[in-house]
Amino acid sequence: MLIAVVGGKLQGLEAVYLARKAGWETLLIDKNPNVPAARLCGHFIRFNFVWGKGRERFPLLEIPGHIPDIDMILPALEDRPTLEAIRAWARYLGIPLAFDLNAFTLSSSKLESDALFNKMDLPAPRYWPGCRFPIVVKPDQASGSKGVEVYETLDAFKKAYGDSSTTNRMVIQEYITGPSYSIEVIGSPGRYRALQVTGLGMDAVYDCNQVTAPIQLPDKLIKNFESMAVDIAQQINLCGVMDLEAVHHGDQLKLLEIDARLPSQTPMAVYWSTGINMVEALGDLFCQGTLRHIDRIEQQNPRHVILEHIRVSAETVPPESGSRNRLEILGERIMAEDGPLSVVPGFFGADEAITSFSPGKPDWVATMIFTSDRFEDTMAKRNLAYDQIRNASPEVFERTEPLDPPENR
Repeated sequence: MLIAVVGGKLQGLEAVYLARKAGWETLLIDKNPNVPAARLCGHFIRFNFVWGKGRERFPLLEIPGHIPDIDMILPALEDRPTLEAIRAWARYLGIPLAFDLNAFTLSSSKLESDALFNKMDLPAPRYWPGCRFPIVVKPDQASGSKGVEVYETLDAFKKAYGDSSTTNRMVIQEYITGPSYSIEVIGSPGRYRALQVTGLGMDAVYDCNQVTAPIQLPDKLIKNFESMAVDIAQQINLCGVMDLEAVHHGDQLKLLEIDARLPSQTPMAVYWSTGINMVEALGDLFCQGTLRHIDRIEQQNPRHVILEHIRVSAETVPPESGSRNRLEILGERIMAEDGPLSVVPGFFGADEAITSFSPGKPDWVATMIFTSDRFEDTMAKRNLAYDQIRNASPEVFERTEPLDPPENR
């Protein structure tokens, strides 16, 4: 099985990583040879995936080098014109495309997603001015935490948005505090599977810096979350994968947004906890018309997982801090800032890490993955690893075995 992943940033990293776990070959296509996923793929082709002159021309007909026989194409980006070009290319070649462009278009608009929640009478934050402060303001089309701002008072909000016309395409809602959760659904009309609920941690700029599984929620709330996710998938006629995010506020989960594409972070956590590989499940769905991978996985005894993103710097720690290296737990954006990345089993005691570390490098990032049968043991493993990183001497880093260099491609 050879999967072509178009886009090598964080979504592409997720896709290539899970495809490798499934034992598949991977072809990564991106215009930037230094994207995070470039070191993980089996084959890399540098190409700017856009339409040529005239809409009648199919993209990639003039791609440099040899294109292997591809079994499935998985877009890992969110640019609409590029996605349309990829869809045309897939149709031209007759290759399954593991992506639902119609569902993605709806989910990429937070305003349209909220309108769907309202239509389906699902719990969601109230819109301003029908709510009290604090409020959260976020762009309609932006992904993740980009452009998200919280305002505690009306005066602060008016200072930022004195001209109300600038908020026409902004989402302005009550700011709800509480634990955040995510769930994925995979399938096609008439056959959907809700997967494991994961817990989300956020950094100071509302970017996800931690994923945990399994989570501590009453069974009633988990089943309600699963039901809402499947109902939404049915409503939008999803063919592929989507995730649904919610905040636990009061006695219910209030829905924040949906994204009809392969997410980042949570699929890795679900894989390490349950064994379910969402990319392998997409291969079954689009190439075989089944969900056999999900159906054959037993989910009764999930492992406890902590997945976190860290940035380590050896040059910014004051002598009085008591440690040699500064370690910060930050949002996943840091993983896109220092690539390409490599997979390292047993990295400082973690089960696995995806990292930019190399011997002698003073500043690096890593996605750390810790697992065990009990949450307490997982947390202990995590804390020990971070203590070792904070106190490691430069000589220890230099003695660490070098990472495998990227293949010549």
